[in-house]
Amino acid sequence: MPRHRFPDTRGRIEAAAVHLFVDKGVADTTVRDIAGALEMSEGALYRHFPSKEQLVWQVFERHYIEFAGRLLKLADTESTTRGKLAAMIRGFCRAYDDNPRLFRFLLFVQHDQLGKLAADAPTPVEAVRMVIAGGIASGELPAQDADLATSLVFGVVLQPVQFAAYGRLRSDMGSICERLVAAAWAAVTTV
Repeated sequence: MPRHRFPDTRGRIEAAAVHLFVDKGVADTTVRDIAGALEMSEGALYRHFPSKEQLVWQVFERHYIEFAGRLLKLADTESTTRGKLAAMIRGFCRAYDDNPRLFRFLLFVQHDQLGKLAADAPTPVEAVRMVIAGGIASGELPAQDADLATSLVFGVVLQPVQFAAYGRLRSDMGSICERLVAAAWAAVTTV
């Protein structure tokens, strides 16, 4: 792994760990594997992260919350619910295409990590739900359960990512992004 891309040791550790966590799974990746990938001692790695579990958590928390913030900023650039959702879905596609491993990591480990987030932490789910609830309140979307509508949007966006992760779809989301935007809009406007 080229050191110049990750000038700080923590960044290098995180990048190597995410690579291994996605390729081997968190459970099957050891601290020794991560240290070996970086040609560092396990002790040196432990100086930065007290445990593999803490490494998973810190990488997940930081990137998951940052992604929620990016989605909210994208939504703020648009004035309509349709525009906000489209901008957010394009943000999902761009995030996947820019760093598919990190996106897969966030997707694959979220079930074990979400319960650790602070109750008021911004999340991608809450960001999308807020836009949908606002659209329902303003009448831009038909009256419906905002949580169900949010789950439909996430299904439209994340299922293709899972299919790509397992080789069933092309690995770039940009090529299908506008189709996902249209499908998500159809899902939240059809009641």
